Amino acid sequence: MRKSLHGIQDFFLHLEPVKLVFLGYLAYVVIGWLLLCLPFSQHGQGAVVLDNLFTSTSAVSTTGLVTVSTSDSYNLFGEIVILLLIQLGGLGYMTVSSFVILSRKRDLSERRADVSNVVFALPRSFRLDKFIRSAVVFTVVIEGVGAVALYAILRAHGMPNAFWSAIFHSVSAFCTAGFSLYNNSFESLAGDFWLNVTLAALSYLGAMGFIVCVDVWRRVTNRIKSVTLTTRIILHTTLWLSIVGTLFIFLTEPSIESKAPAQRLLNAFFQAMTAQTTVGFNTIGIAGLSKATLLAITILMVIGASPSGTGGGLKSTTFSAVLGVMRSALRGERVVTFWGRPIPEERVQTAVATLGFYVTALLVGTLLLALTEAGEFEGILFEAASALGTVGLSTGITPTLTELGKIIVVLLMFVGRLGPLTFGMALVFKPSPQPLREEHEHANDVAI
Repeated sequence: MRKSLHGIQDFFLHLEPVKLVFLGYLAYVVIGWLLLCLPFSQHGQGAVVLDNLFTSTSAVSTTGLVTVSTSDSYNLFGEIVILLLIQLGGLGYMTVSSFVILSRKRDLSERRADVSNVVFALPRSFRLDKFIRSAVVFTVVIEGVGAVALYAILRAHGMPNAFWSAIFHSVSAFCTAGFSLYNNSFESLAGDFWLNVTLAALSYLGAMGFIVCVDVWRRVTNRIKSVTLTTRIILHTTLWLSIVGTLFIFLTEPSIESKAPAQRLLNAFFQAMTAQTTVGFNTIGIAGLSKATLLAITILMVIGASPSGTGGGLKSTTFSAVLGVMRSALRGERVVTFWGRPIPEERVQTAVATLGFYVTALLVGTLLLALTEAGEFEGILFEAASALGTVGLSTGITPTLTELGKIIVVLLMFVGRLGPLTFGMALVFKPSPQPLREEHEHANDVAI
């Protein structure tokens, strides 16, 4: 017995960090799955085993796609389990355990530090212990403020269980999970300006990430002369994608054209925001959107959020780097630059590789779903993009998926949480830590 335990311990000690991350998230999914399968997690008719696995994976991957209603299928205990899985998935593997170790005034082991650096994709100058403490405190404060604001709004609308609902949706928004206790998400509250703004603020803060927020705060308080180049790219990309997405939906979507201009603009902004940050809430029916709007939202879901944030997708920095490559090719330039600063060649290679893996995963997932499901192609493509981007928006086909379809979507959500490139490295290649730590660097570098 002792030999077996030593053998297992030795196996994990010699396992590459990226593979430990893979196993860590897998463990979260399995534990959550088992807890949701317990009779005292269920409500009413409950959910079958495969639906529980689907929900657990969706929560850990902070996706929000569901095959059964969260409020109708799970009681308070089950909802708490889902919320904890969302929080663990949003904060990242090993964050909570590392925080507990640090709070007891113990240092992180070298092994734990290596794995944490893979998870957080930190700049080389960041102190890991200080970052973990600050990130957890930042998360608790933002989610707490969000919960207070949501409680006031939901209580004013007479929503049931406003206190618990406010906590649940604040965590879900900040972790860009998109899980809702309301079966129509926030369609019934689409006209509430402050609800839209609160959810958007939580989603943007979660999607951009703690590092970007700290960088901006240091600039606002004049502690630094300028934000890092990566932060600048993230802010510009987020701003312009929000503006372009909002204007496109506002000007072209037929289902909202009869509404007053202010309401129409609010709905358009929210749907652009929810796709870009990958939070996955909706205030208008996704099934009723035009094909052009569905494609526009799909593009935003594929681009996704920012590195070191809680969102998914290709990542805004990778998207920006690919655009830089295209611009340099058109100009006949050999070096890719942003604002006069060159991007190192290895970063460009990582961006191209990430794009290749992502598109491959999306095409394979769409192809497999097209073989197993009988829905329209645009709905199937939208579902695959939503799952891989960990968004959670759906045209309504999720509850009608076949068993094989559910398994395919589960795999897409899990791959999306790790990132297709990281997933491939965990399964096949011996990873190099360099590509995984370049998500956010100093002002002289560009993160991919």
